[in-house]
Amino acid sequence: MNAKRVWLSSFAVAVAACLAGLGCAQTLRAQTQGPVRITLDEAIQMALAHNHSLLAAQSTIDQSQAQEITANLRPDPVLLGDAQFLPLFQPSQFSSTYLDNTAQFDLGISYLFERGQKRQHRLAAAQDQTAVTRSTVADNERTITFEVASQYIGVQLAESTLALAQDNLKSFQSTLDVSATRYKDGDIGEDDYLKIKLQMLEFQTDVSQAQLARVQGLSDLRQLLGYESVSEDYDVAADFDYQPVKANLVDLQATALATRPDLRAAQQGVTLANGEYALAKANGKRDITGQINYTHVADLSSASLFGSMQLPIFDRNQGEIARTHFAITQAQELQSLADGQVITDVKDAYEGLQSNDQIMTIYRSGYLDDAKQDRDISEYAYRRGAASLLDFLDAERDYRATQLAYRQALAAYLVALEQLREAVGTRSLP
Repeated sequence: MNAKRVWLSSFAVAVAACLAGLGCAQTLRAQTQGPVRITLDEAIQMALAHNHSLLAAQSTIDQSQAQEITANLRPDPVLLGDAQFLPLFQPSQFSSTYLDNTAQFDLGISYLFERGQKRQHRLAAAQDQTAVTRSTVADNERTITFEVASQYIGVQLAESTLALAQDNLKSFQSTLDVSATRYKDGDIGEDDYLKIKLQMLEFQTDVSQAQLARVQGLSDLRQLLGYESVSEDYDVAADFDYQPVKANLVDLQATALATRPDLRAAQQGVTLANGEYALAKANGKRDITGQINYTHVADLSSASLFGSMQLPIFDRNQGEIARTHFAITQAQELQSLADGQVITDVKDAYEGLQSNDQIMTIYRSGYLDDAKQDRDISEYAYRRGAASLLDFLDAERDYRATQLAYRQALAAYLVALEQLREAVGTRSLP
């Protein structure tokens, strides 16, 4: 009954947390399922939603949109007023008659009329800048996605290596037990028994190093996901296995040219440069200030109209016009550079994947089975006194080295696949 009451109390706390808006699904899952296991796709979505550097970059979009508001503002009217001929130094003359007949009062309003459609050009340039910012943030998301995937694969490698090291340790412990029995029975000498015991140290070291790599990998991945977005005892859930990919280089490059956000940002940069050039030419046109005044003096009221404009004799904004014109050439060159970079990135990533795929094919063609079979035969023979200690230890080392190299090659292949996805700009390869 006590255990039942404890469980009910825990469940009640979980429900209260749900009702308070503290994450119902996560709370109940933590209560019922234990440590959270996340797939690679879930990890990427967490990072896109919670990675702090990415969230900081995303705030630049809001900042750019706020600048659009500023760019679209019209000039404020100016309220003018003055009072003249007041007898401040002869206060005895202050009277209503004096104010009506001698003092002068002016009240006016002026407004700056922008010429050359400056406001429209400012808004267009600000909107173009927002478009570039959006694409830049999207490119940051592309980079974060690759970093998360690479770190996720690193954790998978560490866990696979740990499982291998633990299996090797367990298997070798069995061999050590058999060797201890044979040593007591006089079947092997003390020197051979000590060599086997010393070999045990390598397996124990492998386990410790793999455990450290796993803990550090999960910690680094958590930082990418957003430290508070996942519990401390989380784990990865995806299978660490070979994923064959059949893709055509030409199709991959065409997809990259259509989807890469950094290329899109470069293209939008040309549009922005043209917009800033048009704004510079608009700023070269001088604005007109119009003013209307109401004047009351000597018991008379009158209205006055004024207008003023700078004469564009010396300053026609020619320097800024020239600079923005050259900036168009710069933006076009950067776009050409981005075009070539996209093609090169896809080519390099594709060749890297093909090379790693060839290595995986070699391993999977039978070398893994051969290494295991050789180890098993040597172990069987050694336990029955039909093989020497050195032959058994050599087979054990070859098996361990082959298995470890295969896992590292698999991780390299999966990272190469993620590099290709990053280069193309999408996780769905054509």
